[in-house]
Amino acid sequence: MRVIDLETSGPSSHNVCEIGWQDVVMGDDGVWHVNDDRGAVFVNPGAPISTDTMAVHHIIDADVEGASYWAEAAPPILRPAGGAIALAAHRATFEQRFCTPRLSGGARWICTWKCALRTWPHLAGFSNQRLRYQRMPAGLDRAIGLPAHRALPDAYVTAHHLRDMLNASSLDQLLAWSEQPGLLPRVPSGPHRKRLWSELSDEALSAFMENRDVDVRFSANDELQRRGRFGEGAAQEPAQQSLL
Repeated sequence: MRVIDLETSGPSSHNVCEIGWQDVVMGDDGVWHVNDDRGAVFVNPGAPISTDTMAVHHIIDADVEGASYWAEAAPPILRPAGGAIALAAHRATFEQRFCTPRLSGGARWICTWKCALRTWPHLAGFSNQRLRYQRMPAGLDRAIGLPAHRALPDAYVTAHHLRDMLNASSLDQLLAWSEQPGLLPRVPSGPHRKRLWSELSDEALSAFMENRDVDVRFSANDELQRRGRFGEGAAQEPAQQSLL
């Protein structure tokens, strides 16, 4: 299992300027572990890095000068020797925009954000770093996990969440959750913000079915389904499609 994290060069070009990875493997004891197979490489984005993104990840144009372009840099990392059961990322739809099936060999993806919503619904937030400090995963080396917003440290932190998810649920379950919209534990915004879906009336839930956010619609519909307000399979959101 290989966790991927990307840093990009700006909001308009969305070109990759760094890719990091961290592997998670099953040991002889049948337990998943974060191993020592990790790394990061700079990628030439083919355009100047914006100052806004420099301020986030601190990668500058001089860092990527002479680095390989994305089409050359990506395949050896996305398709490691011996293969990968799946690729994973936090909010994986972002990484999937760049790690296309052609580059990844058609690998399946686990979204650790979607799986965190299901695994730890009691938590207050689900960003990669908030999960890090809310959960304090065992064995996470603080030095390797810093600085935040760089590809290797972020992949390393995500891998500890993935390890614990794999040890709590099956691989097939995580893949299935990742192929659906996110099941939000609480209403994310508006007058019902932070309330559990179970606390809302049928009318309020039905109003959320018109929301533009697929995760909100899916979560409201899940509660309505739980109450038996629709026939089996009715009004279900389709699984999100991987972006090519």
